[in-house]
Amino acid sequence: MEFLIEYGLFLAKIITVIVALMVLIGFVFANREQLRERLQGHISVTHLNDRYEQFKETLLEAVMEKHEFSRRKKQIIKEKKAQEKALAKKHKAESKKKAADKADTDKVVSEKSEMDSLGGQKASSELACERRRIFVTHFSGDIKASALSRLREEVTAILQVAESGDEVLLCLESPGGMVANYGLAASQLARVRSAGIQLTVAVDKVAASGGYMMACVADRILAAPFAMLGSIGVLAQLPNFNRLLKRHDVDFELFTAGEYKRTVTMFGENTPEGREKFQSDLEDIHVLFQHFVSEYRPKLDITKVATGEVWFGQNALSLGLVDALKTSDEYLTHCAESADLYQVEYKEKKNFAKKMGLAAEAGMESALTRLFSKLAAWRHQAQ
Repeated sequence: MEFLIEYGLFLAKIITVIVALMVLIGFVFANREQLRERLQGHISVTHLNDRYEQFKETLLEAVMEKHEFSRRKKQIIKEKKAQEKALAKKHKAESKKKAADKADTDKVVSEKSEMDSLGGQKASSELACERRRIFVTHFSGDIKASALSRLREEVTAILQVAESGDEVLLCLESPGGMVANYGLAASQLARVRSAGIQLTVAVDKVAASGGYMMACVADRILAAPFAMLGSIGVLAQLPNFNRLLKRHDVDFELFTAGEYKRTVTMFGENTPEGREKFQSDLEDIHVLFQHFVSEYRPKLDITKVATGEVWFGQNALSLGLVDALKTSDEYLTHCAESADLYQVEYKEKKNFAKKMGLAAEAGMESALTRLFSKLAAWRHQAQ
């Protein structure tokens, strides 16, 4: 009897779990549109000034005596307030001068327009007393420019609030990739310049090919001394298995409409005419690439640098590919003294399957990195 009671309770638990799962699944399917919207992601903003101050205070507290740290902290706060006061005073004087100049040019405006203008001047004066803002974002590129979707959202968010006098800093790392994808990524940066916002690109490691296509849009390019830049060229390569198929008596047939619908193929027999057309298409893309770079950096000797070569920072500076040798960290910590730094990041919400896939990918990458490191160390010892 006890067995039957326990068995019945077990079945009741199982049925309860199954019913609960069915209700949950039904709820998810009924609200899948809302769920899909919530999975779109969100914008995350980090005030980098606070982060740097926290780093500084933590280290000072660790290396100083308690009473000395307390005195130093009070001194830092006092100096910061004095700097903010001096900056506000300077901006206020500039604002008054601009307001006076504007008033001289608005004498013929109606009374209502004058009141609107004064209101605008007051708003401008209040804004002028604020420190300038730098919006920081990152782009880590692969062959498909996969970070493009995040860049689009970040640029859109920044342009909702950025005003004249603000700046956007893009920390860019990319070896290049697909032409259309990187062309669209460069167009996203062009939106910043079109809005009248200063755009700075910082390259700490590499900005080559499509990566440099993005970088050249900036008003100013910063590069680390050993960063690699350039590769203004076009590459296309594909294997051809035609002879292998013939060797095994396999026919491959390709049907097209249009003379140049398919110029070269992986499985068919490529013709001299097809290869010539394909090469011509690459040359046309290269010409467009050169014109694009020249449009944004007119002082650059494009014929000298559009050879597909890559240059390190110092040589890139002498050629005019970059404007200054400086890492992104050096630039940001310097600007933190006179500007408010906001790191803007679009974070996509990932479902369980995607999280597991990313975890597996990271684990595989880590394992391969350790393997190559051990092989390199073993080879060094063997030598």
